Amino acid sequence: MRLLVLQSRFASDPMLDHERGCFIAATGRDVDELHFRNVMGGVPTVDEVTAYDAVIIGGSGDFSVVERDQPFFQPIAGLLRDLVDVSFPAFGCCFGFQLLIDAMGGTVIRDPENSELGSIDVELTDEGARDPLFSQLPQTFIAQMGHFDRATELPEGIPNLVSSQRCGFQALRVPGAPIWATQFHPELDEQGNRDRCVAYIKEFGQIEGYEALPSPDALTILPRFLELAVKS
Repeated sequence: MRLLVLQSRFASDPMLDHERGCFIAATGRDVDELHFRNVMGGVPTVDEVTAYDAVIIGGSGDFSVVERDQPFFQPIAGLLRDLVDVSFPAFGCCFGFQLLIDAMGGTVIRDPENSELGSIDVELTDEGARDPLFSQLPQTFIAQMGHFDRATELPEGIPNLVSSQRCGFQALRVPGAPIWATQFHPELDEQGNRDRCVAYIKEFGQIEGYEALPSPDALTILPRFLELAVKS
């Protein structure tokens, strides 16, 4: 398998290499199967992406879909729409989830009062319980979170698969396509999330009520996605 992972991070971001290690571990693939590209150096074309077997769009510590303050926002939105048009296997994590929603016409807002940091209980919706990827999960499971922005409206025709107490939209699938995305981080375990919060503490300040717990069920999502992507 050849898997492309798109990152959206400054070269100085301490989580640039950390994120790579987390995706390698969470996908369960050999190191040489994953290829990383930082969109700060340019967004790939749809032909470049579809030369791989699947693509994952990772998170970001510095950028917000709400602000759209980087030159990569417009081209990556176009890329995501193109991938939807050709039903190419794709998975968006956190920032990737928000990018996909924004690109397809949904709404993302900045909402610090409903931010989620740490290990949070999430629950499958009825659509999630029927989904070929998420139906393998228990009705309620723990997921690793780290976001201040959240979706308030999904694109037309896109079902919501998972919800949490503070964030109603936690996962989606493009119907009829092997394209999923989550607001939470299926690539992180509790230590990975702890590392990330410590690295960003200068930006976020002291994290009140933060709790890091194991999330074994969420860690099955990316390997299962890749199984489905290969079948597609």
